[in-house]
Amino acid sequence: MSDNNFSRRRLLGSVGAAGATGLALGAAGGVVSGATASDDTLAALTAVGSTGVPFYGEHQSGITTPLQARGHLIAFDLAPGAGRSEAVALMRRWSALAAELMEGRPAAEGDTGVALDAGPSSLTLTFGFGRSFFDRTGLVAQRPPELDPLPNFSSDQLDARRSNGDLWVQIGADDSLVAFHALRAVQKAAGAAARVRWQMNGFNRSPGATDRPMTARNLMGQVDGTRNPKPSEPDFDRRIFVPAKTAHPWMTGGSYAVVRRIRMLLDDWEQLTLKKQEQVIGRRKSDGAPLTGGSETTEIALDKTGPDGRLVVPDNAHARIAAPEQNSGAAMLRRPFSFHDGIAADGTPDAGLLFICWQADPLRGFVPVQRKLDRGDALSPFVRHEASGLFAVPGGPREGEYVGQRLLES
Repeated sequence: MSDNNFSRRRLLGSVGAAGATGLALGAAGGVVSGATASDDTLAALTAVGSTGVPFYGEHQSGITTPLQARGHLIAFDLAPGAGRSEAVALMRRWSALAAELMEGRPAAEGDTGVALDAGPSSLTLTFGFGRSFFDRTGLVAQRPPELDPLPNFSSDQLDARRSNGDLWVQIGADDSLVAFHALRAVQKAAGAAARVRWQMNGFNRSPGATDRPMTARNLMGQVDGTRNPKPSEPDFDRRIFVPAKTAHPWMTGGSYAVVRRIRMLLDDWEQLTLKKQEQVIGRRKSDGAPLTGGSETTEIALDKTGPDGRLVVPDNAHARIAAPEQNSGAAMLRRPFSFHDGIAADGTPDAGLLFICWQADPLRGFVPVQRKLDRGDALSPFVRHEASGLFAVPGGPREGEYVGQRLLES
């Protein structure tokens, strides 16, 4: 791929970025209209490949980056006998690779050619360390307490073979071939240092598929992400990113990712009436507005009752139980992908949500909310948590650094 070709793609127009903004961060939504394609829409669609995301910066990419159309999650375990020196070399290779690919350039060595015709397509690669990584590298003293194992939840049906791992990589892009190219390159670059533990594939709506940026829907058809904290909020960084004053400075600017494979029991869900689905969630399916009225972004009136004296939003509705005001302000940035891995032997779809949430402290973000959901969420009979992982994702590298350098060279 020549630099000239890449430059021409960038000059197609920056409107492609506008087609993606807001999807992950609770943008105002509404009913999708049957708008016909206009010249502006076509221009935005053809510019999707030209959008790029910086590799270097205060935070790693793929956290506040708007939702991407295609995602791959892959976890590795260090190979037997591999330790800190092998981990350093691996993170150097992966970081150099990520910097190249996110600029829309081919891998420096052994490129497969899969993405030669494409621009960066908002490609992001995000790297994290699991609890076991610190044992394998002799860095237990540097392991933060936020990586303590998540508690057991009564609704969990976790497969240990698809959970946790020494290293975790999140890949996202707005083009499936670009995302696959990055996945293959990361796997090849692991070499003999690490072996794949598990790998999962996901997707979201493509940028430009709606007439304006909207909050995404999940495979249940529900608007999903309305109450996400937004970077414009004054306490966003405090909730999502680790501050500079921390006992583990290598995590400054970083975040903790909880990853859950949540199977949706779609056959059971789709047997419910629309009214019952909305009562389970506590929001209208058409536009994501609370049952108490208003638009998608209207605050839920949790105390509002109907003519029969009953709460309009039922006491076990998902939106009520998960609301920050019901959980001492606990907040996390949800940035999921949907998945569909075929039809199971019983004829049901193996489909659902690759749930990924980001927070400065999972014990104050994910854990208290999940505990409450576990005790009485009306949505629980329609979902199954099948895999889980918790990873420390350090801050973004500076120019000339590799991801995790401040940890591995401490």
